[in-house]
Amino acid sequence: MSQSDWIDWLYALGILLLFLLFRKVFTSYLFALLLRWFKRSKGLTNGLLSFEKPLRSFFVVLGVFWALHLILPDHWPYFSVLNKLYRNVVIILVGWGFYNLSAKSSNLFAGLSSRLGLDESSMLIPFLSKILRFIVVVLVITMIISEWGYSINGLVAGLGLGSLAIAMAAKDTLSNFLAGIIIITEKPFSKGDWILTPDIEGVVEDITFRSSKIRTFANALVTVPNATLADRPITNWSRMGKRRITFTLGVALDSDRPSLQRAVSRIERRLREDEAIHQETIMVHFTDFNESSLGIYFYLFTKSTVWAEHLQIRQDVNFMIMEVLEEEGVALALPSQRLFVESASGPGRRRLADET
Repeated sequence: MSQSDWIDWLYALGILLLFLLFRKVFTSYLFALLLRWFKRSKGLTNGLLSFEKPLRSFFVVLGVFWALHLILPDHWPYFSVLNKLYRNVVIILVGWGFYNLSAKSSNLFAGLSSRLGLDESSMLIPFLSKILRFIVVVLVITMIISEWGYSINGLVAGLGLGSLAIAMAAKDTLSNFLAGIIIITEKPFSKGDWILTPDIEGVVEDITFRSSKIRTFANALVTVPNATLADRPITNWSRMGKRRITFTLGVALDSDRPSLQRAVSRIERRLREDEAIHQETIMVHFTDFNESSLGIYFYLFTKSTVWAEHLQIRQDVNFMIMEVLEEEGVALALPSQRLFVESASGPGRRRLADET
């Protein structure tokens, strides 16, 4: 090896060490300084952190590339290959940074999650992260193939035809997938909610992009396609602010007016004093004259929407109504019929008889 060759090797080694020094300075000082400058902007800080390792690796790649240019002879026939390899490595490093940036924990998705009001159990953010990472990988591979002079037009056309065939064959799966996105973004229900549809009632255990799993009150696990759920009315009992009680109570026809008035007033007053009853809407009114009873209409709501607690409150209300009616001497109505019987003393006279 000649003296000039030794000098070239020393220059190459010096350049490599210089870039390694740049890498050390960048990691220890410049990058930390940039983070302090952009610390008020979480998006920029997250972007810098995503590209930290690719940038550190870039200094090494750049140093090796320039070192090889110094030590290799000018007439070396593979310089074009070396340049392509260098560009490919740069593409990979850039793709690596964007791959890190599209992670589900990045601030890019944190801001989107806050705008859409998504919770940690939502599958939308992980799904979008996977889609973006897949796109980054595909773009990197495509750019590398293009660098080596291969045409990707045929590949793209083939993928387009293949995608069309797959879409036609998986039409139902695609509709369920789109319905899953609607359910996750609009959030008509979440995991743990008690829902009612025309076909099923139960507690939601899991939500995926294809289907939702609902545990019925008979402890059976039912898997429902999302397209079916999105096309049906859904009642979410878990999101009620209050739960309704409504019925008409029949009392005896011979109830006297003052007693009935006092009973209605006392029942309404007791309901308004009950802390378990929602005070916004309480209606207690004498509304009906029926064939065998007088109707008192009740319309009110309990504060608790839990089924067991609601039933307990409803039972307490029923006992309170019975207590007030007994104290006011108002009897509950019994099924009865009224018959008119011809009197034996003359065809024009009749006697009224009650049968109960």
